Amino acid sequence: MNIQLQGDYDNLLSGLQALEKEYNFTLTKAGEIELTCEQHEENEIHISYDNGQAHITYQKKNQFFRAFSILLEKLQSGEETFHLSETPQFQTVGPMFDLSRNAVLKVEAFQELLRKLAVMGLDSAMLYMEDTYEIKDEPYFGYMRGRYSHEELKALDDYAAQFGIELIPCIQTLAHLEEFLKWDAAYHYKDTRGALMLEQEATYKLLDNMIQSVTAPFRSKRIHIGMDEAEELGRGRFLNEHGYKARFDLMVTHLEKVLEITDKYGLHAMMWSDMFLKLANNTGDRYDKSTELSDYIVEKTPKQIQLMYWQYNQTDVTHYHHIIEQHKRFQKMPAFAGGMWVWNTFVPNYHLSLQASEAALTSCKQHGVTDVFVTMWGDDGFESNYYVGLLGLQYYAEHAYAEKLDEEKLKQRVKFCTGIDYDSFVQLNKLDTPPGVEENNVDQTNPSKFLLWQDVLLGLFDKHIEGLDLQTYYDQVAKEISDARQKENPLDYIFAVPEKLSRVLALKASIGLKLKQAYDERNVDELNEIMNKQLPEIITRVKSLRDAHRSQWLQMHKPFGWEVIDIRYGGLVNRLDTAIDRIKQFLNGEIEKIDELEQERLYYSPGVENSTGLGWCSYYYRMASPNVFFHVLPIY
Repeated sequence: MNIQLQGDYDNLLSGLQALEKEYNFTLTKAGEIELTCEQHEENEIHISYDNGQAHITYQKKNQFFRAFSILLEKLQSGEETFHLSETPQFQTVGPMFDLSRNAVLKVEAFQELLRKLAVMGLDSAMLYMEDTYEIKDEPYFGYMRGRYSHEELKALDDYAAQFGIELIPCIQTLAHLEEFLKWDAAYHYKDTRGALMLEQEATYKLLDNMIQSVTAPFRSKRIHIGMDEAEELGRGRFLNEHGYKARFDLMVTHLEKVLEITDKYGLHAMMWSDMFLKLANNTGDRYDKSTELSDYIVEKTPKQIQLMYWQYNQTDVTHYHHIIEQHKRFQKMPAFAGGMWVWNTFVPNYHLSLQASEAALTSCKQHGVTDVFVTMWGDDGFESNYYVGLLGLQYYAEHAYAEKLDEEKLKQRVKFCTGIDYDSFVQLNKLDTPPGVEENNVDQTNPSKFLLWQDVLLGLFDKHIEGLDLQTYYDQVAKEISDARQKENPLDYIFAVPEKLSRVLALKASIGLKLKQAYDERNVDELNEIMNKQLPEIITRVKSLRDAHRSQWLQMHKPFGWEVIDIRYGGLVNRLDTAIDRIKQFLNGEIEKIDELEQERLYYSPGVENSTGLGWCSYYYRMASPNVFFHVLPIY
């Protein structure tokens, strides 16, 4: 499709050229379609087409790229005449990419995601970087972690700017700095494992260095300074050296000092609000619906900071109403951050994510919240990836341009913007919704993770899956994913891991139960079958899964961090090999019993046996073994 540009399009040209190949159009001096581009003051998008003449009017640059993609979508689907308008609902809307939990995106992969954000019409993206950016004179900050250089961040910012996308650095200036503070070279900055030592000059010199370094590559004058989940604040070395001080008072004093630094550089700071609300609640729940802020907390909180309310799993719209109203007492409209659950599992939980997002975004619109983000965390090594969450980003984009979401339009837009069908994204839910899981998985269980990593001889989760036909289930899931794949789509590779994982789980999920039963019954034929055929086949499938996962990781991410997942696969294969050897020794009479199989199986999560869930575990080390992976030292 040849398109000739007219009007004021000079500042749009580089962005359009970056999209040409991917979205199948060509900019020419004499195209079959003449497109007039017009920027205006009105906060609306207008798109029209008739008889070869197209017209787009827009206010913000990112709005043009959304409008252009809608124009392309309709033209490529064969529509001959149309006129439509959209009204943006927010001033800022975009994702937050977690670049701190090992998976640091390659620059080229990040640019690919930015092109997707552009055609969706999103206007911002936060880069969550705890220690994955370069700081002068701090060589251990992000050491061997895939940190971005100044030049890489500037290249990303330049690339985003051509689409009107604002990149916003999101860092930590209080807690969540475990990966830097673990080094002996950083000990003088350290209060606890993850929190900085307050009330010392060295800490504030470091923070000045951090803030100056991370903001220098970006055009944006906004910075997110973190400060969430700082429960350990003042409870380590600080307590020993200075004695007890109330956490709220420590936090406010520290915040004021950090804001002196952001003011020095002309920055507008945001921070997570959970600690303020947590300290206001007797239960310690960060966002309990009963939370009532005291006048003292409101009065003491610096007025120039913009608080960000985060909530990922609440589906009750009235809950959001109450918490947003509490935030309004700070006399500054809060920002909001929802979540696409791509963390702590291999696949996204769209059931929970979209239900929670619907309630949250509905409430944000009703309360006039103007800055909205959607987080994509990467906890516990990030076995998943951002690309499988693209439907979730499209969901936010469609909400951002309509008072009420149009489900059919969402499906059409996600297909055009990503090349992947809505149903192909949603079917990934099935890896975590086998029989036994509550409908729609609103409790966020993650069997695709714990059934993979649990040890076959120890069977920590086996009690939860008794009586379930998981082999038939996961065989069917693998077939459905395979049948839906589109080899010609450049993003088809993101389905290789879910497909191969389903094939592993079809055999492995219940193998521990079969092994325990065969052992208890002294069924020699079944033990031989498991030893000689089933376990070796599982090893073969695990190796195939690992190869696909490694290929996917290295296509998306820098190599640093893959070693964590690689070690998990190596451990899994070794433990399967040990299981084979243990059975062989038992059958050959070399040992009288297999001690691991003598043990009674207990529920991993007591109480789950009386519910419709399979339980939940966030961390690999808890899934793989009940024994000590590492010795937990004192918090400081």
